[in-house]
Amino acid sequence: MNAVRKIIGLILIVFFGLPILFGMIWAVGLIKATVTPEFLTDLPRQVIAEVPAAADAIFRDAQSEDFISDANTRAWFQAASKAGISPSDLMTRTGLNEWLTGELSGSLRQIGRVLRGEARPRPIVIDLQPLKRALQSPEVERFLEATLNNLPRCDDQGLKRWADVAAFGPGHRELPACRPDPEASQAALATARAKFIGDLPDDVQVFRGVRRFPVFPLGLSRAMTVLSFFLFLIPAAFIFLGAVIADSTPAGFLRWSGASIFLGAFPALLLSLAVKYFSLWGLASGGFYWRGERTSELADLVFDRLRNVPESIISQLFSPVIVVAALVCAAGIVLFAVSYSVRKTTKSAPKPAATVPQAPSGPAAGAQGPGAPPANPAK
Repeated sequence: MNAVRKIIGLILIVFFGLPILFGMIWAVGLIKATVTPEFLTDLPRQVIAEVPAAADAIFRDAQSEDFISDANTRAWFQAASKAGISPSDLMTRTGLNEWLTGELSGSLRQIGRVLRGEARPRPIVIDLQPLKRALQSPEVERFLEATLNNLPRCDDQGLKRWADVAAFGPGHRELPACRPDPEASQAALATARAKFIGDLPDDVQVFRGVRRFPVFPLGLSRAMTVLSFFLFLIPAAFIFLGAVIADSTPAGFLRWSGASIFLGAFPALLLSLAVKYFSLWGLASGGFYWRGERTSELADLVFDRLRNVPESIISQLFSPVIVVAALVCAAGIVLFAVSYSVRKTTKSAPKPAATVPQAPSGPAAGAQGPGAPPANPAK
């Protein structure tokens, strides 16, 4: 009978409790990571602050053969560098830099205050129309015209490629590093800009419909994190039920529960550590490939200049999973250790006191009653 109970308890723990516990550790960790203000607002603001300097560095390095071996791509950046204006200056003249560091950063700051519980939830609108106006500004038009004027004249093949771009859009076609007739170049650039601007929405609304969020003092981020921990009740029900069935004694229940919790959390801890540091290694070594092919040299250059952004994303995504898995492992170890303490206390409990023998009943008792002479009187 005990063997059957242990098998039933083991089935509940192994096939239900442990897989659900493994999944809930990842779910709680990722929820904690993705709803934090550091991930949603602080990191984008950090990227915004680094964009102008990173753009200038990318334009400067892209002109060198040490970074870009493709002559066509390098010629475009060399022509753009002769336009007489740097990317950071262009962002300043078009108002894009002011929008990034002002309105956009302010909206992200407000979102962070709501997530931290410092402000009441209310709809926040991120206006993207300044970005559209910046892309359609005369400064951008003059910059593109100056870049084209610094390119050599196109041959017949170059003119054909420019005509295809003007007719069908840039798509995956590489713009030839040559100067076509003004009508073809203007049509191609207008098509590319119109497509990009048309794909952008006018605004992005955040916190719409959550004005009466019931846990405002906690903040949205902290409230969602706290609520996510209730997900652990699902695997706990299977593990504790299996432990009770397998061994109903206090020591056995604690031992089965502690061992099961540790065995369910330890693989999640190892996997989260492996994924985090393997991803960081892949970013540092350039070992990642997209769509089965190596990325372009320009993409590698942009990625290298903004490497701290994906590194920060990876750290903030997987670090909470590691912390949650470590805490669950620690809980399992504590329960397992307490089980031996309970067993030791049970063994060392005081023995019951010896009972005093009662006087015999019956005739012998009458003979030994009050006033009776002793059995062996002294002579």
